[in-house]
Amino acid sequence: MGSPTDEELMERFRDGAHDAFEALFARHSGRVQGFLTRMVRSAPLAEDLLQSTFLSVIRARGRYEPGTRFLPWLMTIAANAARDALRHQQHVDAYASQEDASGPASVQPPEGDPGMRRQLLDALQQLHPDQREAVVLSKVEGWSFEEIAALRGITAGAARLRAHRGYERLRELLAPLEAAR
Repeated sequence: MGSPTDEELMERFRDGAHDAFEALFARHSGRVQGFLTRMVRSAPLAEDLLQSTFLSVIRARGRYEPGTRFLPWLMTIAANAARDALRHQQHVDAYASQEDASGPASVQPPEGDPGMRRQLLDALQQLHPDQREAVVLSKVEGWSFEEIAALRGITAGAARLRAHRGYERLRELLAPLEAAR
């Protein structure tokens, strides 16, 4: 017999099997951390949010409904953590720029990051968080618009529109770079 599904593991964890949680963490922590890093562009913050996401899974295990697909449920928790962190960072940055004319320090890209990738990540950061999330989930994570819609509680058309607007904005932001090549 093959390994248990995520849903089976989550139901076991809900019933008190801590090894099931460890298996879920081992199975999904890398993917969740990658998603969070792309959303917040800070490896240390993404690590904190990863811990916070799985802590939320522990706290919410009693509310997990059997039959619910685990990965979209987990990614919803992670996406909400990223959105909250970004919202908080905007407030901190606004306050810091009022206090200090030099403004907030920028987040350094990961070491060894090639120039074009850095420019793309910079452009992604300039998107509205809803658009960035739709672009990252559809193009990087390979989610369908139906899955993104379920995650956000919107229609598939709205998810497609968010992603489309994000792609258009990325084209605008990256056009001067492409012309310079």
